[in-house]
Amino acid sequence: MKFKSLGYCFVQGLKNIGRNRIFSLASVVTMSLCIFVLGLFYSITTNVSFMVDQMSESLCVKVFFEKGIAEERIESIGNSINEYDGVTMVHFTSADEAWEQYKLEYFGEEYMDLADGYADDNPLKDAASYEVYFSNADMQDDLVKYISDIDGVRRVNSSEVTADSLSEISSLVSVVSIVVLVMLTAIALFLISNTISIGIAVRDEEIKIMRLLGAHNTFIRAPFVVEGIVIGMAGAVIPVIILYAVYGNVVNYILTKFSFLSNILSFMPVTELFKVFVPMALILSIGLGLLGSFLSLNRHLKEK
Repeated sequence: MKFKSLGYCFVQGLKNIGRNRIFSLASVVTMSLCIFVLGLFYSITTNVSFMVDQMSESLCVKVFFEKGIAEERIESIGNSINEYDGVTMVHFTSADEAWEQYKLEYFGEEYMDLADGYADDNPLKDAASYEVYFSNADMQDDLVKYISDIDGVRRVNSSEVTADSLSEISSLVSVVSIVVLVMLTAIALFLISNTISIGIAVRDEEIKIMRLLGAHNTFIRAPFVVEGIVIGMAGAVIPVIILYAVYGNVVNYILTKFSFLSNILSFMPVTELFKVFVPMALILSIGLGLLGSFLSLNRHLKEK
């Protein structure tokens, strides 16, 4: 298609929006609402996933060794654990360190002298351990089995309830995200398709004349494709701007008004969140505009 023809198609596409301004505005508003709701769900589910990941990173299993095990064997066990895929950190706590932690936790600074009777006899002499941190809560069961089978390991302590809860939350968030995305996509596609259909009906006679004059289907489609893209872009830009302002203010309000939550909740930075959401919203909205245009035009052209 020549540059002049492209310019003509672009202008006609904008004119289509002007001719059907009420329906076009309705489509833009509907698309904006869909993208806005999608953005809200995306912000919530992404932050939930982010918090779950943060909590997963703090999950660990504790590995205890057989009595009388040699230091060389303990080091070898640590190396074997480090080689397991998904393990992020292995921290060793000696028996002396375990006893110091125990004294601080149960006696406190004020009554530390009560523990002096054990100065020459560490009651936790067989309590040396590894704290093994891993990247995904789902891998805990396999990791525990792997470590338990290593020669020299006496016991592996783990929090199955916490790991299972985090895995279930992560799965639920994924399912909800997919369901909401499919529903909003179907609604937006239906409305844009109807708007394009109305535009086609308004220009029905003009399309007939163009076909009689030998215009190709591509030339006929182009203005409506432009219409769909413009509606899609407008429907994405507006909610993205609103969501950007709302998200930052809401997060700041929560962390300021409820400062105690800052130690519990960790929100994803606005730049990180929208680095993914902005292109996703634009691709989705423009894609829906294009798809709506093609579906309506194909149906109309086949009928003719």
